[in-house]
Amino acid sequence: MAKTAMAYKEKMKELSMLSLICSCFYPEPRNINIYTYDDMEVKQINKRASGQAFELILKPPSPISEAPRTLASPKKKDLSLEENNNFSKMAEEKLILKMEQIKENREANLAAIIERLQEKERHAAEVRRNKELQVELSG
Repeated sequence: MAKTAMAYKEKMKELSMLSLICSCFYPEPRNINIYTYDDMEVKQINKRASGQAFELILKPPSPISEAPRTLASPKKKDLSLEENNNFSKMAEEKLILKMEQIKENREANLAAIIERLQEKERHAAEVRRNKELQVELSG
């Protein structure tokens, strides 16, 4: 009895779950060495110590997909010298405007910083004057 259980256990390890379920419905053994699908064929190769090995054979593509697919790149239009010069001038004007705006913003920021520093200096001078007055009045 134990020998039969061990043999059954070994057989269970070898069978896939699909084969196990199918063996319940179809008691006669099936050839599980080859499975065929629509676009591929799977063949079982000799078993290895680490597990099972399979060979996967892909079928050739269908005639519908044999047409080569080429991606059409957009045609480059030939720019005339005048168009090229106009583009360059517009780009240069935009760059000059941008540089002027950056310069104006920088000058405005520097002026604001200088104004804050002058305000702090005025406040510090006022605090010093008040402190001197307190020393004179208390002394």
